[in-house]
Amino acid sequence: MEGIIKIDNLTKSYGNIKAVNNLSFKVKKGELFSFLGINGAGKSTTINIICGELRKDSGTVLVCDQDVDCDDKYIKKKIGVVFQESLLDKSLTVYDNLKIKAALYNITGKDFIKRYDELSSLFDLKEIEKQPIRELSGGQRRRADIARAIIHNPEILILDEPTTGLDPGTRKKIWKVLNLLRKKQNLTIFLTTHYMEEAADSDYIVILDKGSIIAEGTPLELKNKYAYDMILIYNISEDEIKKLNKPYIRIRDGFKIEIKTLEEATELIIKNRNLFKDYEIVKGKMDDVFLNATGYDLEVE
Repeated sequence: MEGIIKIDNLTKSYGNIKAVNNLSFKVKKGELFSFLGINGAGKSTTINIICGELRKDSGTVLVCDQDVDCDDKYIKKKIGVVFQESLLDKSLTVYDNLKIKAALYNITGKDFIKRYDELSSLFDLKEIEKQPIRELSGGQRRRADIARAIIHNPEILILDEPTTGLDPGTRKKIWKVLNLLRKKQNLTIFLTTHYMEEAADSDYIVILDKGSIIAEGTPLELKNKYAYDMILIYNISEDEIKKLNKPYIRIRDGFKIEIKTLEEATELIIKNRNLFKDYEIVKGKMDDVFLNATGYDLEVE
């Protein structure tokens, strides 16, 4: 797959503070790319530079092989953005918000009606299309936000914490539509999120801290490096757990042992069958990856 976003040695400072520090990465066409970090890590600055809203100090940023400093109109056609704060006009209806945005891309008349009907079907907009934005629930507003962002059929959709504050059911519905768009249109999604279970479905993840990359890779690669699996053993005494000669942590009703591989777990269990009568193996999670890589808890942040 080709690189649809290519960033090399990107730097941006605010006075003496380097918001982005010599950043380099590539986003492949059609992938779900997660860009993670606590508030102030440099995520929003990078996104604003990609979108052409902010000038970089140095480095190269290419979107669809075009330098963002050379043709911002071209870049804006290729990108749709859903920011943390909604860009919808709260006094206007859902329909009118999408109609105004479409007109900016010369999508009018029958072309707009056709495109609106497509998006209305995807995001269930018919039931809310005549309501002012201020009357919508958080989930309804977010559906309209995403529809507005892709009204012009962009190749890249940037989602800046798109499901923060939404209930799990609404988040699930939104991701069902986003995954459908990826499958049908090969849409590239550039995601920032505080929900690590969303990042777990990514094709590739970059983790930032203080403007620099401190970890990157596929979810599996990051889990293997930063998040160990665990064996939880129940109904066993401390004298018995000591016989395994492994570091352990006491938990309710038993003990927890960290393991690096399933092969290690299998060998341990086979050699000590008399001790492993009540146990379970718990896979490492993306929450552990972020915590161990940065020292921070992303969802708490």
